[in-house]
Amino acid sequence: MRDLVFPGGTAVLTGAASGIGAALAHGLARRGADLVLLDRDADGLASVAAAISAAHPDLRVETHVVDLADADATERIAAEIHSAHPRVRLLINNAGVALGGRFDQVTLEEFLWVIEINFRAVVRLTHALLPALKAEPGAHLVNVSSLFGLIAPAGQAAYAASKFAVRGFTEALRHELVDDGVGVTSVHPGGIRTRIASSARVGSGVDLAEYEAGRKQFEKLLTIDPATAAEAILRGAQRRRGRVLIGWSAKLPDLLARVAPAGYGRVLALGMRPSRPAPAVAGVPTPRAETPTERAGGAAPVPAARTGEEAAPEPGRTS
Repeated sequence: MRDLVFPGGTAVLTGAASGIGAALAHGLARRGADLVLLDRDADGLASVAAAISAAHPDLRVETHVVDLADADATERIAAEIHSAHPRVRLLINNAGVALGGRFDQVTLEEFLWVIEINFRAVVRLTHALLPALKAEPGAHLVNVSSLFGLIAPAGQAAYAASKFAVRGFTEALRHELVDDGVGVTSVHPGGIRTRIASSARVGSGVDLAEYEAGRKQFEKLLTIDPATAAEAILRGAQRRRGRVLIGWSAKLPDLLARVAPAGYGRVLALGMRPSRPAPAVAGVPTPRAETPTERAGGAAPVPAARTGEEAAPEPGRTS
């Protein structure tokens, strides 16, 4: 399959108002793609669109404000985009949220909120726009999973479930769409420097004091610039790579999971014992003290946050 050609094509991107999404939007504009940008944050989305239009007045930049937690609104916007753009060269499902805490520390509503946004919205948008991708020669699909689509640490049941689902969905589509000439890439970011910790949503059964104690510690572990991550994603799409892992914080745990698929949890637990508690979010299992529950064989509660794929304008919401 030939390299993806950006100039003259239309790219649809979710989670475009900030973080990796904003960096992707600017990167696509520099490559000459017309843009259809989606996000829940109306002000942030307008700011990104205005900056791109000022720098690239020859490009078409279209925006849609939508909360992907709203299934009806998501389907309506997807139908509108397909009607206006019967041919789409690139779809990037980037938006996502996270929920920390053991399965018995989160409500079913909280769990399904993550699934709705991280997985079902990806399925809805992909299903609605797949005919437009098939109609465009040389089209490509990018779904942003996570390191936690490769490993599943304690305290990330909802997030890992959603991101493993994205990974499986994406890999199946990669095989199904070969004959249609549509390339497919699954992305697994490590620790991206966005507003993850400051915009966190905490599971209802997670101790808030423990979360706050770990928040500042966690922020120190976000070392990868969103622009760096965006460039890695766009290079991977251009070269039709099936999988893109971003940062050693993704690559090393992936290797560990390949070497010890049933036993990597013990290695992660050893690495998470020392010093103060800190949340494990966005593909970075971070050091924390072992609690009495864990010493007895239980799982650690892990505070929640937005993922590295996208930073939130307010806690617990999605674009």
